[in-house]
Amino acid sequence: METRAAKRWFVSGTVQGVGFRFFVQHKATSLGLTGWTRNLGDGRVEVYATGAPDRLQDLAGALHIGPRGALVRSVDEMTATVERASGFSIR
Repeated sequence: METRAAKRWFVSGTVQGVGFRFFVQHKATSLGLTGWTRNLGDGRVEVYATGAPDRLQDLAGALHIGPRGALVRSVDEMTATVERASGFSIR
């Protein structure tokens, strides 16, 4: 059985209105991760993902870059509880 882990990230900078959540959804889906992403009222984007630890690290690397038009200033990462999810959604 494959080890599953979960991470939560809070991404700051110019990350709303630039397709960041769609970028995250596409990247996470291509990595076989499940979870969700959403905009927060303070201008950050929150990302929650579960999957293989190495795939989570791949997603973390992508979050530091973001899509064209984004300017990522910081990415705060924390370990999270593994929740059951199907697919990767935008909330």
